[in-house]
Parts: sequence; C-alpha cells; structure tokens
Amino acid sequence: MTNDEGITKESTTRHIATSNRSSNDSPLLRFGAAKPMRLILFLSLPLYALDQLTKQWVLRFISPYDARIVVADFFSVVNVTNSGAAFGSFRGNNTFFVVISIIALVVVTVLLVRHSRSDPWRNVSLALLLAGILGNLTDRLLYGHVIDFLLFNLHVRFADPWPAFNVADSCISIAVVLFIIHSFRKQKDASAKP
Repeated sequence: MTNDEGITKESTTRHIATSNRSSNDSPLLRFGAAKPMRLILFLSLPLYALDQLTKQWVLRFISPYDARIVVADFFSVVNVTNSGAAFGSFRGNNTFFVVISIIALVVVTVLLVRHSRSDPWRNVSLALLLAGILGNLTDRLLYGHVIDFLLFNLHVRFADPWPAFNVADSCISIAVVLFIIHSFRKQKDASAKP
C-alpha cells in the first residue's frame, strides 16, 4: 500500500524497526544474532582453520622446544606439546581429554543449532567454544597431544613466562570471558526490571 507521498507501509515498518535499535548494538551482537549455521561457517570454521594452519606452520618450521623470538623478552613462537589440560595440568591423560572433548563438542553444537530465542552473546560464545574444542580435539586425535606455540613473558609472578597456548585455547578463553560478561549483563538487566 502506497500513500500520496510514495511511502509504502513496508518501508515505514522497516524504518521503525531499524530506528528502534538500541545504541549499544555492536557488530558482534548483530553477527551473533545471525543464524547458527552462519556462525559456524563464518566464525567457527575459519578460526578452526587458522588454528590448524598455524600449528602446521609451527610443526614444519620450529623444532620441538625451540623458540623463535618475535619481540625480545616478551613474545616467542615455540613448539611445545601438551598431553594434559590447560597450563599443562593432568599430563598424560589424552584419552580422557578426547572423550571429554567429544562430549563437549556434541553439547556445544546442539546448544548452538537448537532453535531457541536469539541470544547473540550466547551464540558467539558457543561458536568460539566450538572452534576451540574442535581445534584441540583434532590435535589430540592426530598427534596424541595438543600443540602450543604462543609464548608470552608478562614479567609478573605466575606469568614469567605465561604457559604456551594456541589459537584454539584463545577461542575457548574468549568464549569464557564473553559468557561471564553476558551473565553479568543478564543479572544487571534482571535486577533493573521492576
């Protein structure tokens, strides 16, 4: 339906819908509101590929326990194996971590593709978690351990140097931070409502 000025009802509705967006709409939130398969295709899979490509580069060009200094006394690229969990804890339990990773992978995938109300923070966090779990699981299945290669020396207690990590670990860590921020935001929103 068009009025005398040539404005359709659909264009007015679309304008109202877009003008009602909150001022805190960020690209991350708009991307996270996308369909879960888009998140898997455009976030999880590229990050998984980056993780695997960087690990292949490390295996090819850096000898085990050797270091390539990138920024002196701060950042090096290394080739370290980890058959345990975060920070090298629980070493020698690769089979246990393969089973846990497969369970986590199934749970995260189901949560991500399940059709519930759109929650961008949750969806982006799950997509990052999916990439991280898949990256480290691939290492465990192919090599019997995870390949860590990013080594930072923060020159503070307990981080001198920080334990080596990889892209998959970074995805998991960022996902956890996003989950925490999201839970605080949800609590704040819930307490603000009368």
